[in-house]
Amino acid sequence: MVTLLDVGIVVAGLLLAFVGAAASVYAVTLTGFLVGAGAGYLAAPNVVGLVAVDPLAVTGGAVLLGGGIGGFLAYAGLSVAVLGIGGIVGGFVGRFAVGPIYAADAGGIEGTLLLVGATLAGVAVGALFGFVLSRTTLVVSTAFIGSALASRSLTADAFTAAAEGMTVDPILFDVTAPAFLAVFVLGALSQLGLFKFGYVTRLVGVLPGARRWTASDDRTDAN
Repeated sequence: MVTLLDVGIVVAGLLLAFVGAAASVYAVTLTGFLVGAGAGYLAAPNVVGLVAVDPLAVTGGAVLLGGGIGGFLAYAGLSVAVLGIGGIVGGFVGRFAVGPIYAADAGGIEGTLLLVGATLAGVAVGALFGFVLSRTTLVVSTAFIGSALASRSLTADAFTAAAEGMTVDPILFDVTAPAFLAVFVLGALSQLGLFKFGYVTRLVGVLPGARRWTASDDRTDAN
């Protein structure tokens, strides 16, 4: 059964995938909200037993609080947020790349070290690209995260399983899946086209607050 939450996640994903970097101030804030909400959701089970409040209310409060903090921090430090978003995507890709090797090692120490090392290396590379190529990183990152949500590679159920098991494994997905790749490629190309043909300038002129920060690969353009 499709719920309003499912529809909302897909819509948010499509917006991120196709116009994320074009309206950078909104995309970064939305991405920060989603990351913060996800962190709050994962942390909620640790709080449920500590307070005499309905578990559903605790979870909802944790999601809203995490989302609010994530969105505020992203808006307040947009340039730094791009580094963080790039690092998250880079870490995911690094983790995915060595996943089969880790599985073949059956969780041995060498496989674990390789997994951790690849994840950290991905975080470092993603953050570096976020610093050097802000606009390109934001295009790729918003297309990546948006495609994961829009293609339902990431779902509310996956986050529920991750929260219950206190592990990130349920929210790992196959980046070679056709549905994900289709939305990712189309979204990234759409965003690049918005910059190339000057539509970003028009969006910045129309959307309130967008002038505050417009993503660019020129570090001097980020305020």
